[in-house]
This record gives sequence, structure tokens and C-alpha cells, in this order.
Amino acid sequence: MPVLTAVVVLIGLIGALNLVLMLGVIKRLREHAELIGRGAGRGAAPTLDVGEPVGAFTVTTVDGDTVDTDHLAVGALIGFFSPRCRPCREKLPDFVRHAGTVPGGRRRVLAVVVGDEEEAAADVAALEGVARVVREPEDGPLGTAFRTRAYPTVLRVAAGSDGRVRVTDNHVDLTHPAEVTA
Repeated sequence: MPVLTAVVVLIGLIGALNLVLMLGVIKRLREHAELIGRGAGRGAAPTLDVGEPVGAFTVTTVDGDTVDTDHLAVGALIGFFSPRCRPCREKLPDFVRHAGTVPGGRRRVLAVVVGDEEEAAADVAALEGVARVVREPEDGPLGTAFRTRAYPTVLRVAAGSDGRVRVTDNHVDLTHPAEVTA
């Protein structure tokens, strides 16, 4: 009889421990769901919406050229890529083809590769022929100016009626030749 009592007590303790662990897991899942909901809900877009002004920035390309917000006033195609992102691998060749059709050439195309120099090298090499390329860390000046939270992100910008650079398209169709206007 004492053995049976010990087994029942042990099973009860294991059940109680299991209940405590499950409550902890449920609490963590709720915390994660709340964090995900805050990032994806209430208008938190992966980048600026059409019509929103681009924040001020000044960056240096991998070629040593300086680019700032004013350089985009004539209209530009902007692409944000990360070497760690699988969709970026798929979209990068389309972006390169599309960028090659932009009137005005690489002066009107800006590509941003988010990552360290070594991991970004292949993307930078693929983009250099069709775009001015900037390599920056996550939350770098361009990522901040465009409020980019997802990769790949492709935008078109131009000066608005007030002279400020604004997003004119945040869902650029890369399957058709570019039609960028000033």
C-alpha cells in the first residue's frame, strides 16, 4: 500500500509540474502574440505609405559618392535588400533587370544592402552595374528615413508639390520596364 501511495503522489507532482510549465508557456505565447500584433497591426507598414515624405538622410555609396534626400527629388527607384533574406534572393534579379530599364540609368536607382561588408558583398556586386549602392546596418540612415521594417522593399519616390521627396509607389511591379517620371 505505501508503494501505491508513493506512485500516486509522484504522478500528482508530475501533473502539477506539467501544469506550471504549461502556464508559463501560455504566458510567453501571449507575450509574443502581443509583440507581433504591435509590429504588424495599427498601421505599422513595412515602409512609408504612398504620399508620405522621406526623412532626411545623407549617406555614402560603396563608390564613395554622397547621396542625400535632395538627390532623390527628380524621382528614383529605391530597393532595400538583406543577404539573410530568402525573398530578397528571389527578387534581386528582377530588381536588377528592372533597374536596367530606368530612364536616367543608375543615377536614378538607389539600392540599399543591409548587412555587414562580407555577407553583403555578393548583393553589392550584383547591384553596382544598375544602381548607386549603399551598404548599411539595420536601422541605418536610409532604413530610418524610409522606415523600412521588411526586406525586400522596393519603392519609387519623387518630389511632391511642396518640394519634399515623397513615396509615389511602395509596391513597384518589377516585371514591367520602368516608367519613372521627374
